[in-house]
Formats: sequence, C-alpha cells, structure tokens
Amino acid sequence: MNTANLPKTIYSGHWKCGHCQGIAVDTKREYIYYSFTTALVKTDLQGNLIGTVTGLLGHLGCIEFNDADGRVYGSLEYKNDSIGKGILKTIGSSAEIENAFYIAIFDVDKIDRVGMDACDSGVMKAVWLKEVVDDYLAAVNCGGRELEHRLGCSGIDGTSFGPMPGSMDHKQYLFVTYGVYGDVERGDNDHQVILCYDTENWAQYETALTQSAMHKNGPAAPDRKFFVYTGNTNWGVQNLEYDANTNTFLMAVYRGQKESFPNYTFFAVDAAKAPVKGELKGVPYQAEGELLTLAEMGEADEKTGVRGWNYKYGTTGMHSFGDGYFYVSYDGRDENGWDTKVKLCRWSDEKALEPVEE
Repeated sequence: MNTANLPKTIYSGHWKCGHCQGIAVDTKREYIYYSFTTALVKTDLQGNLIGTVTGLLGHLGCIEFNDADGRVYGSLEYKNDSIGKGILKTIGSSAEIENAFYIAIFDVDKIDRVGMDACDSGVMKAVWLKEVVDDYLAAVNCGGRELEHRLGCSGIDGTSFGPMPGSMDHKQYLFVTYGVYGDVERGDNDHQVILCYDTENWAQYETALTQSAMHKNGPAAPDRKFFVYTGNTNWGVQNLEYDANTNTFLMAVYRGQKESFPNYTFFAVDAAKAPVKGELKGVPYQAEGELLTLAEMGEADEKTGVRGWNYKYGTTGMHSFGDGYFYVSYDGRDENGWDTKVKLCRWSDEKALEPVEE
C-alpha cells in the first residue's frame, strides 16, 4: 500500500457502546476495524460502514490485523472490578460474569452487516489465557502486605504481532500486554508485563464463546513472559504496536502517578535486543524474569534510567505501516456518543508521532 495515497483522516462515526480502544488496518483489502469497548466496527478507508459485531459483555481492547491469516485479534476481558462493572452499566446489562481473559479472533471476511452477534453469528472465536487468570486471581505478600493481583495484574489490553526480540528468523508471534492497577502504595507493579504466544497451532483452542458459561480452552502457559521496567502506569499498556521502521514495540499508556518515576505516556522497546535474565525491581516474591530493553530514543530520566515520551495519543489505537507512517486514533465524545478521527501520522524521534498535514 502506498501510504502517500492514504486518506489523511478517517472518521469512525458515533457509537454508544464505549470509547475507542484500538484500531486495526487490512492494507490489502483496504478496511479499517475499530474496537469500541463492546463492539467491533468495520468500515472502508473512506469511513463507509460495512458491518459491526455486537453483544459483548466484556472489554474488547487493543486489536491487531494478522496479515498471515486475514483475521483480527484482540484482547477480551471479563472481570468484576470497576472496569467490568462500568462496562455493564454503560450497556445497561445486569448480567453476572465470571472473571476470564481471552484473545478474541474475528473472521472479518464474514462481517457484512450491522449487528452481528459476537457469540451466535460464527464470526468470533476466543482463546482462554490461563496465565492472565492465574496472575489476576493470585494473592501475594509484598513487603509484609497481603495484596491481590500478582504483578498488579488487572487483565490484558495491548496486542501486536511481531518478531521475537533479538531474533533474526522473522517468525511472527502474538504479544499481549497486561493491564496493571495504578496503585502507588505497592512496589511490584512497576513493570509492563508482555506475554508471547506462538499462534501457529491455536486452532485446537479456538472456541465460540458463551458468556454465561465461559470456556477454558487455551494454552497452559505463554511461550515467553517478558518484563519492561517503566514505572507504574494507570491500567498498563493500552495499545501495543510493532513498528518495522524503528524495529521497536511501541507502548501507549495512561500516565502513572508515582513521584519517583518520570511517568512518560509512550515507550519504545528495542526489538533488536534479546531479553536478558535479571532482577524484577520491587517484586519480592519473584527474584528474576526475562527483561526487555527500552530503546535509546525519547527523553531519558537520569534517576531511573527509564526512557520515553510525553506523547498524548496512541492509547485508543495506532497502526504502523512499517515505513515511518501510522494511523493514530484521536478519540472524542459528545451527546451522540463516542467517536474517533483516525489521522495519518509520521514517526518523529523527538515527538514520537506527529500528524501529516491535510
């Protein structure tokens, strides 16, 4: 796809099912997909509506188009915390839901009309992530305090396909980031946690979802579990995106509140560097883990060694074209509901991303 010919702005239209959580682009067929929390929306690149997938009672977060199989993958979480209860209130549901975390996989070629049911139309299947459930439900001892949610895990959000850090084989893996509670009183939540899965044999796990009886079909564990020391953020990595141009995994977050950290809102993980075993700072119950390295880009905080940017967008969706250009969500809300303008942006080492002028 020639990015020079792309629309500079695509408008999503208004939706009343929650704010935009992520975007995904099919560059071959020229479709764009939006996650609006409890619905997946499909339009062409001119903004013409093609269809929607609705009926979700959980949080559909960051989404990613997989060029290898032509499907959209996204984080899908069901939980009984403030986020989960807020979602049910937004859609006017009194349903009782079980804590569960999935990768939702949409057969997007089937999306051809508005209002297709996520569970009954055959358009969506889901893979259960046991590792996330275990960390979310675990209780840990942290500095003499009994705390819920190992590693501050609040579920999952960011998703991206990309290469194994440090590898040269070009094989694509699915990377899934934890949501992390923004608790300034605990010390074990200062890393971003990234799970890595080889999805090549996931057909054995892909199962249609029944929201009143959640299935537990999924891998026993991730292939790898990585940690990135950034300081605590509010709800972890909202959007994750591999960028071939810089060979980094970009992470857009909500600003953290711990005064000991610079609290950047945008980070880049160096995908050229292999993970190294190292100490998990602030985590007394796990001595070490596989650490990824922040790229030598952006601002540098001398005290903590953390690098990043104070870039204000990306948390509600970004897509890398791999040539220095991106689509980035600029979300909004008014009396008609939530919407977003997806703007064509270019990479800037100084500013992270900046819009291309109309």
